Amino acid sequence: MSKTPFLDKFYKKYSGDMGKMLVHTGVIGWILSSAAQIMAIVTNDKIKKEQKMFLVPQETWDAIINIVSFYFVTRSLCAIGKKLGVTGKWLPAVVKTALEKKNLGAQIGKAGFKVAEHLKDVAPEIESTYKWFSQGLEVGATTLGAILSCNVITPVIRNCVASKRQKTNIAKMSSPENKCNPLYDNKCQVKNTRNPLAYSGTLKV
Repeated sequence: MSKTPFLDKFYKKYSGDMGKMLVHTGVIGWILSSAAQIMAIVTNDKIKKEQKMFLVPQETWDAIINIVSFYFVTRSLCAIGKKLGVTGKWLPAVVKTALEKKNLGAQIGKAGFKVAEHLKDVAPEIESTYKWFSQGLEVGATTLGAILSCNVITPVIRNCVASKRQKTNIAKMSSPENKCNPLYDNKCQVKNTRNPLAYSGTLKV
């Protein structure tokens, strides 16, 4: 029996699907980094309770947006890259030539066409060439998805959500119950709506 069952399962699951591995490990990375960021805020004694009540939900929403956006964008492009390789829409010249010699040129690139299945019969000697090209195409598409997600799509979505939250917070701060923002003003006293005479901090006359 193997002494490394986890590594065996990992290899079996991802050895033929490198793009999926990048997507899943990327998501795990986002989850761990987001959890660490939130825990750093929660356990930091220098951050006031009022600030934590604002920062923790903000970081949580940012984490959700980052993870969901990363997964769907990278997974979608990964699937597109894989499809291009499987059907033969993109192929190395040597592979395409081998298929054309067997009168399969008209079928290359069509939805139901699978290059790997035909290569076993017509040109098994270049199967490895096709395999590496196909996986490289998948990895390249996944990497492009990660770049787009992290640097373009996610920041836009996050800014839109943050803008809405900011408007909501400004509206709350502008209400009669809250005349200032304790997050940015240490001297600010927020009115307790349960008791009109109760304020945070020391009551001054």
